Amino acid sequence: MTGPSARAARAIAHLGEVDAALAVLALWCRHRDGDGLTRTEGDTITYGPAFERLALPEQVGLVAHHVLHVALRHSARSAALAERLGTAFDAALFGLAADGIINDTLILAGHAIPRPAVTLTDLLEQAGIPEPSPVAALERWDADRLAMALHSDPKRAERLRDWGRTRGFAVDLAAGEPQDEGRAQSASDWRNHILRALEAGRKAGTGIGRLGAILADLAPDSVPWEVHLRGLLARALTERPHLSWRRPSGRWVARMAEAERTGGPVPVFEPGRQRMDHRPRIVIGLDTSSSIDAQTLRLFTAEAEAIARRTGAEAHLLAFDEVVFAEERLDQTGWTGLRDGQLRTGGGTDFHDLFHKAAKLRPSLAVILTDLDAPLPPAPGFPLLWAVPRAGTDPPYGRVLRIGDAQGCA
Repeated sequence: MTGPSARAARAIAHLGEVDAALAVLALWCRHRDGDGLTRTEGDTITYGPAFERLALPEQVGLVAHHVLHVALRHSARSAALAERLGTAFDAALFGLAADGIINDTLILAGHAIPRPAVTLTDLLEQAGIPEPSPVAALERWDADRLAMALHSDPKRAERLRDWGRTRGFAVDLAAGEPQDEGRAQSASDWRNHILRALEAGRKAGTGIGRLGAILADLAPDSVPWEVHLRGLLARALTERPHLSWRRPSGRWVARMAEAERTGGPVPVFEPGRQRMDHRPRIVIGLDTSSSIDAQTLRLFTAEAEAIARRTGAEAHLLAFDEVVFAEERLDQTGWTGLRDGQLRTGGGTDFHDLFHKAAKLRPSLAVILTDLDAPLPPAPGFPLLWAVPRAGTDPPYGRVLRIGDAQGCA
C-alpha cells in the first residue's frame, strides 16, 4: 500500500480482520485523501471528507467497494466501453452496472455498505431483465455486458438514471488508466493479484474469498465482437496480389539476363504478381425483421465503415425482409443514414432475393445481419459472413459472428 490515506487508515487496517482477500487487494491500491466524493481513478482511491462521518463498518464496506473497483479495472474498462460507443456512452450507466455488481458481492460476503445503495438484483428488476437470486445475477452479468444492455434502450436508460438517483447513486468512478506514481498495473497483473487474494480469502474462510468463483465480472469477455468483425472484414477486403502470366517475375528477368550474357540455357518462364484490377466490394444485407437493436447496428456500421474506407472498398446496402426493398451504395451520406436506422421494419424473412441481387454485385464478401429465422437457399457463389444477435443453430455454409454480447465468431 503506497502512502495510505489518514482518513481511511483505520478502516483499511480493520479490513484485514474481516476479509483476507480484500485486504490483500488493498495492498496494491493507492489510498489518498482529497476533496469531494470518495472515488476511484485507475489504481487510486481518493477519500473525501464525508468518509470520516461514517461508522466503522460502513467505512470498511466503502473501502472494500473501491478496492473492488480498482481490482476489477473498472476505470480502464469504462474507458474502453466509451471508445466503443463514442458519444452514446453514458458513464452513469456503466457506474450503475459496476456498483450493482460490487454491492451485491459485498452484501453476500457479509460487509456493511452505506445505504441507500444500488444492488444488482434491484437494478436488473428495474431494467426488466430480472434474475432469480443475487448469486444467479453475479454468475451471469459482468459490468461490460450489463452496461451494454443498459445502453441499448434510451427510454430505459433514462428511467434507470432517475431510479439510481433515488437510491443515492452518484458516479464514483473516473474512466481511464492508472496515473503516474510508479509502474501502472496491467490487466494480467491484476488477474494475478486477484487469484492470490481469493486463495488467501478461501483459506481464511471469510469475505469474498468464499464466493469469488461465482463472479462473472472477474473474467469479462476481453475481445468485443466488433474486433472479430474488424479482423474478418480486413482479411476479406485487403487487396492481395495475384499471379499474372502477362508479366514475368523479377527472378525470371534476372535469370534471362544472365542466360543472354553467358550464353547459357533459357530459363522456363515464371509469372509475376499483379495487383487486383478492381476494388474490393462488400455487400451488407440488413434483415429489417430481425432482432438487431439500434445500438448493435451503430457499432456494426462504425466498424464496417472504417474498414471500407481503410481498404478503399465499395460498400452496398441491401435491406430486405421477404424481398430486397432498398438498395444503396454507401458513400458518406449513406453510412449516416444506415446508422440512423430509417428503414421499414416488420414482415417475414426470405434470403432468395437477397442472394440473387448480391450475386449481381460480385462481392468480395457479403455480411448479412439477421436472426436466421427463415429457410436458407443453396449456398451462393461468394464468401458469406452471418452476423447474428444470439446463439442458435449455425447455418450449413458461411462463417458466423455472434453479436450483441461481446462474443466471438464460430
